[in-house]
Amino acid sequence: MNATAPSAAVTAVARDDGHRFSKPVRAEIELIAGHGISGDAHAGATVRRRSRFRGTWTEVNVRQVHLLQRELFDELAVEGHEVAPGELGENVTTQGVDLLALPLGTRIRLGDSAEVELTGLRNPCVQIERFQSGLMKRLIRRDRAGVTHRRVGVMAIVVEGGVVRPGDAITVELPDVPHEPLPVL
Repeated sequence: MNATAPSAAVTAVARDDGHRFSKPVRAEIELIAGHGISGDAHAGATVRRRSRFRGTWTEVNVRQVHLLQRELFDELAVEGHEVAPGELGENVTTQGVDLLALPLGTRIRLGDSAEVELTGLRNPCVQIERFQSGLMKRLIRRDRAGVTHRRVGVMAIVVEGGVVRPGDAITVELPDVPHEPLPVL
């Protein structure tokens, strides 16, 4: 099933060659199949994040690309937190797609050729609180039933390479049913 909301688009792209929390916004990024984002410190077929290191660099990297919906910035602004694209470490900022509601295995086409497959929800880390005091509480919430909701984006692997720029259209392809929820990564 393919779905494209009329306003679904990339609003910003970011990458960083160092292991820093925030990533500088760029005019474009290049996604490489099975690898991640060219020039990004977290790219690679195996784990590159220091926080995920388990004594070996052979674990499969299911966190090659971090996507975050632009609408979150507006919600955070109302709650007293000013956040701009790239500042929460995301590579692709989107608009018009509820990323957090998508199931595991969803494929997202970014522009004409790049495509990623969702692998899980980003698990917020302590660096968020260091970035802005009180922000962690805004990004992890519990509903009345006691269910925890993480709002800091989704992680993906690159299945088709290509260049991604702000303004590129987004197309969503859901996996076959039954759908599985995104695990926390």
